Amino acid sequence: MPRKRESTSTPVELHVVSDSTGETAARLVTALEAQFPDQPFVEVRHPRVESVQDLARAVNRAKGRPAVIVYTLVKPEWREAMRAYCRSGRVHYCDLLGHPIDSVRRVSGMAARMTPGARAALNESYFKRMEAMEFAVKYDDGIGARGLEEADVVLVGVSRTSKTPLSIYLGYLGHKAANVPVVKGIAPPPELFRLPAEKVVGLTIDAERLAEIRHARVSSMGGSRKYAGLLEVYDELEEAARLHRRLGCPVIDVSDLSIEETAARIVKFVEDRRQAAAS
Repeated sequence: MPRKRESTSTPVELHVVSDSTGETAARLVTALEAQFPDQPFVEVRHPRVESVQDLARAVNRAKGRPAVIVYTLVKPEWREAMRAYCRSGRVHYCDLLGHPIDSVRRVSGMAARMTPGARAALNESYFKRMEAMEFAVKYDDGIGARGLEEADVVLVGVSRTSKTPLSIYLGYLGHKAANVPVVKGIAPPPELFRLPAEKVVGLTIDAERLAEIRHARVSSMGGSRKYAGLLEVYDELEEAARLHRRLGCPVIDVSDLSIEETAARIVKFVEDRRQAAAS
């Protein structure tokens, strides 16, 4: 597996400024960093700013440095002050809320609440996500045939291919996900072969990478060293590949993918195959 090159570049400071927790801006910063894998970054958070003076202090901290200020500020006067401070201090900046709020206001004709830290309403979408996340926990690791029948997506793969975190994350997105482990010498549940083909997705991983992951788990939590052996890993991955072919399901290699990237591919596979089946 290729290793990430050591970078000699000067770290870029990403200052996250918010009148709330700053989680919205932090998620963007994470996505931004992924686009520059060889560039080191330093994140500096300024959450829950309470005054224009707090904004000035954040800009002064970034001034004269290789820095970008990313901010989520609800009050129009604070956004204007931040723009002025950044321009005056010659600091690059990005306003994450200002333009979207203005655009929605123009299209809808409604004024925004302008309440820092306002939470989304507990609507139908919220409760659907909670139900889907509870479903993922209840039917994790092949527990219960009913879970396979009721699931929107069923993940099939060997141990340590991120089946559980993927199921939970898919639940967060509102998709009911169950998963079935592939274990050498143990037959998969017969219900798996009666599922609509479009809802099943296989997971695989590079053998050496999987052996690394399992070795780390055995070292920290104990267990059989055979579980982490490369020969055992190859045997299990071959058994999983045979099962995937038997199921006729698409297979995603998770070796170098994040949970978010893998989940996006899973959702696309299932939706594309469901549409194809319907037509």
